[in-house]
Amino acid sequence: MNDGSNKKLSLIGSVALGTGVMIGAGIFALVGQVAELAGSWVPWAFLAGAVVVAFSSYSYIRYSSTNPSSGGIAMLLKAAYGPGVIAGTFSLFMYVSMVLAESLLARTFGTYLLQPFGLHTSPVWIAILAVAAITGATAVNLVGNRVVEASATATALVKLVGIAVLAVAGIAATGVAALSQVFGGGHAPTPPDDSWIGFLAGTALCILAYKGFTTITNQGEDVRNPQQNIARSIVIAIALCTVIYLLLAVAVTGSMPVPEIVHARDYALAEAAAPLFGPWGVRLTVAIAVVATLSGLVASLFAVSRLYNMLREMQQVPALPGAVNRQSLLITAALAIVTATAFDLSQIASLGAMLYLSMDIAIHWGVISRLKDDVDAKVWVPAVAIALDLAVLASFVVMKFRTDVLTLGVTAVVAVTIVGTQWWAVRQRSAAGA
Repeated sequence: MNDGSNKKLSLIGSVALGTGVMIGAGIFALVGQVAELAGSWVPWAFLAGAVVVAFSSYSYIRYSSTNPSSGGIAMLLKAAYGPGVIAGTFSLFMYVSMVLAESLLARTFGTYLLQPFGLHTSPVWIAILAVAAITGATAVNLVGNRVVEASATATALVKLVGIAVLAVAGIAATGVAALSQVFGGGHAPTPPDDSWIGFLAGTALCILAYKGFTTITNQGEDVRNPQQNIARSIVIAIALCTVIYLLLAVAVTGSMPVPEIVHARDYALAEAAAPLFGPWGVRLTVAIAVVATLSGLVASLFAVSRLYNMLREMQQVPALPGAVNRQSLLITAALAIVTATAFDLSQIASLGAMLYLSMDIAIHWGVISRLKDDVDAKVWVPAVAIALDLAVLASFVVMKFRTDVLTLGVTAVVAVTIVGTQWWAVRQRSAAGA
């Protein structure tokens, strides 16, 4: 008897979708922005980000392994705080941060694709290509799960091998300089802005490169044997990405001084490939970036639309009028297009980091205060995760207050709007049920 399990994602497919979301804009667009805050400590910032995410993943693993669903994060928050304003607010924080991650992927796709033509600073062409990328990824998702899994598995292998080759070749080309840069020697070492505050702020951005693991929790009903495979997928995806990110960060900081990395912050990997490998190295980097960002968009839209489905069923977000097929996917794609055309890479990354870290703290507190017995969680792990999240979030806000008050203001407006809409939605539900 066919129970439909052959149509569900395998462990490899689940890992591929997770790494597909993670290995994209996170590493291709963020290295330069992290260098702006963490200086030549970039590799250490990515390692610190992996440590923070390792502690954070525990809460998601415990809940999703016990209660697998297609809206894992939304269900966790609902279980912890009830179907009210708090659960709705932080669920939307997560959803919006995921949409912003899709925008980051789309704009990174445009930036790298235009780099060989010298148009990588054109806001118009970047926006046009970003919209085209989101549209194409949406079309792939409309075909169905099997196509998404097949494309994610194939492109994940291309990305992992291609990026690993670039990273190892870069380290080999720079030789001792790459490693000496990491351990404090190297060419013109540049300490972080404001020492540890700058380093921790850079770590906050690095977390964006890993946070794609949370999309795995939204695959619950689409994964075979979810009680075991969700946890395995998350651990494997984080481990793979940590190795890849560290290799690339070492290669880039070993081949370029920090001021040059910051100057080319939106396309630092392509810039680093030029002196090491020449024009062919740049083309290869661009090709890998294009594959990584497009496949990341496909995987992200797959996972995020399922989160919107759950939020829609919980009446926390609106639905399209009439019987529109795949409306959660279409709404998510439309929002990604809007944010990709409205903000630049730095603003998108900053907005996403602050919303995500706020939501992450709420997740861990919910596990500690309400769910620890239900999911058999050790309290000290999410407690450490909260402390680490607070440290990097506070440092990031301090740095943004000094350099980019506008983005802080936009984040505050987004947060207040989400809280207000959730308060209104809860009142409407209460009135309808009275």
